[in-house]
Amino acid sequence: MAVNHVDYGVLSNLQDVMEGEYPTLIDTFLSDSEQLLEQLHHALLTEASSLDELTMAAHSFKGSSGNMGAVRLSELCGQLEERTQRRELSGAEGWVHDIEREFAEVRHLFSIERQRFN
Repeated sequence: MAVNHVDYGVLSNLQDVMEGEYPTLIDTFLSDSEQLLEQLHHALLTEASSLDELTMAAHSFKGSSGNMGAVRLSELCGQLEERTQRRELSGAEGWVHDIEREFAEVRHLFSIERQRFN
């Protein structure tokens, strides 16, 4: 089964809208995503306040990934968000690991996309 990591139609539309700022958009997404991934990991380590932090970080990551066409990443973040909203922390480490692995793939694909503008 092929996994759809990136919707290049979304990226094409963003490039049309953003014009010369498109490379900056990619850079910002990658940088912000690194921070959101750190927030997810931090939330796992601080169990006392982790549920709300985990939910908020997953929600933000889901939205930004969806806006950038990172389809699978957005889906995974959405699944984590739903679980945390239901107060289901069992297996959260695995979900965050899956998100991290998918982001590595997206980061690679977006880096290739970004190189077209160097």
